[in-house]
Amino acid sequence: MDPLTSLLEGPRARGAFLLRALMSPPWAVTVRDEAPLTLVCVVRGTTWVVPAEGEPRQLTAGGVAVLSGLSHYVVADDPLTEPQADIRPGGCCVAPDGTDMCATLTLGTRTWGTDEDGSHELLIGTYPMASGVSGGLLKALPPLLTLRERDWDSTLMPLLSKEIAREAAAQDVVLARVLDLLLISVLRAWFERPHSEPPGWYRAHVDPVVGPALRLLHEHPAHPWTVASVAAKVGVSRAALARRFSELVGRPPMAYLTDRRLDLAAELLGNPDLTVEGVARRAGYGSAFALSTAFKRERGVTPSGHRGLVASDNGRP
Repeated sequence: MDPLTSLLEGPRARGAFLLRALMSPPWAVTVRDEAPLTLVCVVRGTTWVVPAEGEPRQLTAGGVAVLSGLSHYVVADDPLTEPQADIRPGGCCVAPDGTDMCATLTLGTRTWGTDEDGSHELLIGTYPMASGVSGGLLKALPPLLTLRERDWDSTLMPLLSKEIAREAAAQDVVLARVLDLLLISVLRAWFERPHSEPPGWYRAHVDPVVGPALRLLHEHPAHPWTVASVAAKVGVSRAALARRFSELVGRPPMAYLTDRRLDLAAELLGNPDLTVEGVARRAGYGSAFALSTAFKRERGVTPSGHRGLVASDNGRP
């Protein structure tokens, strides 16, 4: 398994929110949608992304931003432009005084903005649920990363631009797959950008001690691992593995395994044919009760509650 596979194999844009925005300056929008991950691609014009914390980032045509976490941010033609709209959870758009603006700003199929001939065009793809992206990936990303056109292979942007406003059979599925590929392309370029200091998690996957341990936990998450049993498989002492793992990964081996199992359980809960008990067994829990306890503690919702949210986002009753 290469260093990126375990992180990038997970993105699944279930119930993704995709939008093309056409704007003419001056314009600015505050986003408070609480989405765990969002991509913003600039087709034309110059756009600024202003995070709640940190410096504004400028994007020109072909540039892309990935925002992770639940903090609000502003997207604008200029960082000094006052926001004229507020995006709330579920894609609801309101004016600063609370007036609903959805009907006013709708310009067509998945198209939104102030001007059909606007000089600024953005493509926006949002993963509305954390289950669509692995917890490991969300932990590995900064709140905001940006790439210029020359820093990544942006050939998928024209495809998304072409497909986003189309109405065709299974179009939501097509868009979800394109969004997943776009995200993977961006993140691969960002993680492997030249002259950058690899983060600890990246070094961990190629480390002669931690790398094999990570492969064991990813490939066999349901096995009843202990730090001692993993250390024995890797050929080092329990103390050496625990120390090295925590140093590079940022948390102890068993805490990492818990995250891995819960990510797997969240993925499996999207399959309505599996019982919660069956999901628990596959994810390494002895019973549905044990899974429910861990899931509720770490995710704030029960497995059944999570399954209901996934079904709702997928349009199932």
